[in-house]
Amino acid sequence: MSAPFILFLSSLFVSFLSLSLSQQPPKGYLIDCGATVKSVIDGREWLPDNGFISAGTSKNLTVPDLVPTLSTVRSFSLLNNLRRKFCYVARVYRGARYLIRTTYYYGQVNGLNFPSPPVFDQIVDGTFWSMVNTTDEYQKGLSSYYEGVFEAKGSTMSVCIASNTYTESDPFISSLEMLILGDSLYNTTNFDSHALSLVARHSFGHNGSIIRYPDDQFDRYWESYEENVSVVASNKTPPVSGFWNMPPSKVFEKAFSTAQLEPLEFRWPPLSLPNSNYYIALYFADNSDSMLPSSRVLDIHINDVKYYGNLNVTPEGAAVFATIWPLGGPTKLTLSPAANSNISPLINSGEIFDVLRLGGRTLTRDVRALEEMKNSLRNPPLDWNGDPCLPLNYTWTGVTCSEGERIRVIALNLTSMGLSGLLSPSIANLTALSGIWLGNNNLSGVIPDLNSLKLLEILHLEDNQLTGGIPSSLGDNGRLRELFLQNNNLTGRIPDSLVGRPGLDVRTSGNQFLSPPPS
Repeated sequence: MSAPFILFLSSLFVSFLSLSLSQQPPKGYLIDCGATVKSVIDGREWLPDNGFISAGTSKNLTVPDLVPTLSTVRSFSLLNNLRRKFCYVARVYRGARYLIRTTYYYGQVNGLNFPSPPVFDQIVDGTFWSMVNTTDEYQKGLSSYYEGVFEAKGSTMSVCIASNTYTESDPFISSLEMLILGDSLYNTTNFDSHALSLVARHSFGHNGSIIRYPDDQFDRYWESYEENVSVVASNKTPPVSGFWNMPPSKVFEKAFSTAQLEPLEFRWPPLSLPNSNYYIALYFADNSDSMLPSSRVLDIHINDVKYYGNLNVTPEGAAVFATIWPLGGPTKLTLSPAANSNISPLINSGEIFDVLRLGGRTLTRDVRALEEMKNSLRNPPLDWNGDPCLPLNYTWTGVTCSEGERIRVIALNLTSMGLSGLLSPSIANLTALSGIWLGNNNLSGVIPDLNSLKLLEILHLEDNQLTGGIPSSLGDNGRLRELFLQNNNLTGRIPDSLVGRPGLDVRTSGNQFLSPPPS
């Protein structure tokens, strides 16, 4: 066996745990996007989304007989095909692991000119999660959902909808769920640097509706999956508290198997996979009559590469998983009887996730400064939610950021944006700024002390309604090259340190200074 696969096999585990389970609903948020009032569905409360997002438009679908959470959407204007993101922001528990599920049902909300759903992106904090393409399911009359597992890095978490180069009409969303998972679930993943994006989760042989809460206490979706293989039923199920990742007991009621002592082979997941690293978890429980001597021992291969050998499947069950496993293209799962097995192979369920590398985060100090600045404006840009700088193609309107490991805000350009309100003193906390362009708006109040902006070279505040004096500390900034303050309501004297300084262009006409600048 080659060295890379030795490394991957070292991340495989078999677990037989004894943990207590609670049947309380998972904690978190159920958000009915576009709804205006609370609703209770199957005993669980769904919230309207206006407490989580300020952008977009609530719309009702006219399709009959929809479930309540699909009957409304929040739609986001494409706005000249600009790549902008619109974010739901929720208070979360720092360090907690969240299952995030987004659901989409188009219902031709964008009109007759756009019969097919738009294609767009979804983002969590500063990480690109996935492209949303619901066309195939919509043509079958179905909704589409996406699910991921992300760790909360701060006191809030953002889930964003964003247009991309393929987007031809307004992006939308039907519902958003953010549910806390148990600490033991998927805990071999390094969530400091990675997240998980669900590819498939199936109950093999199950042919009914999706298995979810209350069968799954974390409200994960286990879809039915049928192949051209034998399906066997079980009269007993193992205690699910004994399983890693705690699958619901219902997934052990059916299984794929073979009629004779021969390999069990089938394609799973059903779709061809892009080249990536995947988290794979498989679940087993022996359903044979314990009164008869038997031994169900498996060798497991994925695309003919050994995944795990001599797995002893007992009535108490077993889970085997790989934290990182490289795959690409069609995937074949083969379960072969080991030499010491006298019963045919069997498998009950499986999960596979794409392992996502996190995109990073803007420096917290800069995020807080921009949020305070946003709160001081009466009409901030609509996309000022979520991470200001990341992903790189989706920075906030008017915000320019540095690249590399330490992401900072280096420029603000909100010229002629029609902004009104105060210029927050928090702008002085954006200490990496080299340029500020806020001209031709309706900003009022005083100019904050910007002495902390040691890298500032350009400050444009012209054509506003600013009052008070010019901070003398601006003259202490040796890097400043342009200071445009014309056409405001500034008073007092122009500081001597700003007058006649070589290399500094100062413009102050159209104000109410007590005297002309000294010669």
